[in-house]
Order: sequence, then structure tokens, then C-alpha cells
Amino acid sequence: MTDVRTEAAGAAPAGSRRNPHGTHIWYELLTTDAEGAKAFYEAVVPGWTVGPASADHQGYREINARDGHAGGMMELNQEMLAGGAKPVWLGYVGVDDVDETVARLQAKGGQVHLPAFDIPGIGRIAMVTDPQGNPFYVMRGAIEEPSTAFSTQAEGHVNWNELTATDPVSARSFYGELFGWTSDEFMEMGELGEYRFFAHHGETIGAISPCMAGAPAGWRYYVRVPSIGTAEQAIKAAGGTISMGPHDVPGGDKIIIGNDPQGAEFALVGK
Repeated sequence: MTDVRTEAAGAAPAGSRRNPHGTHIWYELLTTDAEGAKAFYEAVVPGWTVGPASADHQGYREINARDGHAGGMMELNQEMLAGGAKPVWLGYVGVDDVDETVARLQAKGGQVHLPAFDIPGIGRIAMVTDPQGNPFYVMRGAIEEPSTAFSTQAEGHVNWNELTATDPVSARSFYGELFGWTSDEFMEMGELGEYRFFAHHGETIGAISPCMAGAPAGWRYYVRVPSIGTAEQAIKAAGGTISMGPHDVPGGDKIIIGNDPQGAEFALVGK
């Protein structure tokens, strides 16, 4: 079975309008129980279907929304767990050149957790962290296809990429210089500081905010669902927990942040 990342996360050559450098091209759940996670997310996100484990690529699974690819899922093996891996959602940022990007990231204080490697027919990937220890992937796909994993409005897709950082000012500089993201627009949050919006090629793709007391730092990816109220009931019925929400946000939406039964944090946005 062809890894879905071949189709959906193919970064385009420099200068192409498809998946330009700095575009979110994929989202991936690392979990300790793929079947359990499948049952949970299919119950919580309407339209999601999680495919069977592939015969290769470490049993990688596709996550599809009603209108196309939404991400992937991989079960952590014993070696990964022994190395400190734990259930988490991670994002992939498409880049023109993985090795060059990794070198620039390290020069800016980032770290490499999984050195760049090639997956034949799929692309070149590295798992990295920013200088504050927040993990994500960088990837150069093997083919030129536009990614549909991120959408600002579509249900069943990530609509918002949010970074909670211990040092938001440094994080803004790091990601801006590495990926060309701008963060000029912001919303005041009183004692919590500024909620800065990230934009890429003129499109707002997410935001960065300071850590709230007791809250973990890191990336959080909001998947759109048609009804937050229905999702809240489904989360509880399927064995998940809610740590925040439902909570109103500007624009008429509501959000929920919680943890799936395996412990990975997730976030939803909807009406």
C-alpha cells in the first residue's frame, strides 16, 4: 500500500505555488494503541475514517475526511517507547530542502530528534524541535501534489495551528526566519499577554501565545467538527477527557481541548 504521505504531502519545487516552503502539509498521531485511537477519533470527528495498517512503513494508517486526506496515524513500537516517545499529535511543515532547513534550524538553537532520512517514493523527512523543545517534522515530498491536510474552513481538517510557548517573542523570530511566517497581527489577552497570529503568504494559519499557568507548551492542531456540543458528548462516551471547554472564541466558534484514551492531547473547533 502506498503511504498516503506520497500523495498528500508532496512538497513542490522551489518557486512552485503548490505547497510553498513553510506550508503545513500533514498531521500525524503517534499512539500506543492504533485500534483504540481509531475507534475514538472515528466517534468524535464526523466523517473521519482510519484505514488499516499498511504492510510496510511500520503499519502506517491513513486518516481520511469526507473530502480527502486529513492525516496519518502510527503506533509506537517498544523501541520508540523505550526512547521516551509518547502519544502526541505532530505537524509536518513542507520545505524546499530538508537538509538546508535542518542546518538553519540547528544554527538557530533547534534540535534534531530524528535525522533526515529518505522514504523511497515518499520524500525526505526529519523530526526536529524548536529551541524551546517543541517537536514537529520538516518534509520534502517526492511528488508535486497540493496538500489538503490543512484548510482554514473545511470540516474534518486542521483549521488552526497553535503554538503555546514559554518565550513567544523568541518563537516568533525562530519560525518567522525559518519558514517566512509573519506575526504582525495580535489580540490582547490581558494578563495572559498577546495572542499573535501567524500568517503565511497572506493567509492566517494559526497563532502563538504564552503558556498559561500549569499548561504545557507545544503545538496544538484544531480539527473542525460541525458541532462542539455533539463532540463533547462523543469524547466522554468514547473514553476521552476534556481539559478545556467548550469555550467561545472570536468569530462565533467554540473550541474543546482534551486528551484521547491513549493520552495524546487533541483540539477541536466548531459551532
